[in-house]
Amino acid sequence: MNNNFPKTFPVQHQNVQPGIEENMTPKPIYKNDDNISGKKLKDKVAVITGGDSGIGRAVAIAFAKEGAKIAIIYLNEHEDAETTKKEIESIGGECILISGDIGNEEFCISSINSIKSKFNKINIIVNNSAEQHVCNNLTDITEQQLEKTFRTNVFGAVFITKEALKHLSQGDSIINTTSITAYNGNETLIDYSMTKGALTTFTRSLALSLITKGIRVNSVAPGPVWTPLIPASFDATKVSIFGQSNPMKRAAQPVEIADAYVFLASDGASFITGETIHINGGELVNS
Repeated sequence: MNNNFPKTFPVQHQNVQPGIEENMTPKPIYKNDDNISGKKLKDKVAVITGGDSGIGRAVAIAFAKEGAKIAIIYLNEHEDAETTKKEIESIGGECILISGDIGNEEFCISSINSIKSKFNKINIIVNNSAEQHVCNNLTDITEQQLEKTFRTNVFGAVFITKEALKHLSQGDSIINTTSITAYNGNETLIDYSMTKGALTTFTRSLALSLITKGIRVNSVAPGPVWTPLIPASFDATKVSIFGQSNPMKRAAQPVEIADAYVFLASDGASFITGETIHINGGELVNS
């Protein structure tokens, strides 16, 4: 992708509306011969936290289909991680797995260093790992739970990104998984919603910080999505009706979320930074 787009234009004026493109100097750039389906992320290296299952798995496979090499960082869901790795390898992709707690900065540093050593570069960071705990009242949130949720959802994203920035350069990108709860809140997921709000602000602030380096930072804010986090969080009755309250009357499947990450990671989103894509089945969000 040509990263040297013009920043100024010669003095010119046309006396007709809506104007003649052929008479413009320079001509508008209207195609990218490198942006071919199946090659949008060719030779790029993507780090995906929580890539073992759910949205992370769908993103990992979608990235691999577009030519990216994949590094999955996950906690301890070894069987899920191996399944994702096999899926990627079955389509000719390359994937490595790294298990550990991203709430530990030393682990994040060693993980990024291992990925750099394996692939010799890093181009895309997807901060997707998360945990959530249902609490009916604020008084039910213990200090330990509050710290653990923030360590996984926020500290981990900061630790991974901070170390990865040593290896990112112009044209690379960072994508954070936030949530509709960051905008609308959730009465039983208070601390989780707080962390997603923090990631939204992290996205906007880091985008401004890195814009002169040509590194883009964006986020995806899903609504209800059918992932392992749901049965691990809610009781059986709530799981049975999960997602039915949104306008589409169902939860999304991870595959319906993944292409947004491909877009944000690709050159097709070269003029997008600091933004959030909302994928929530038609729910209005409070900005």
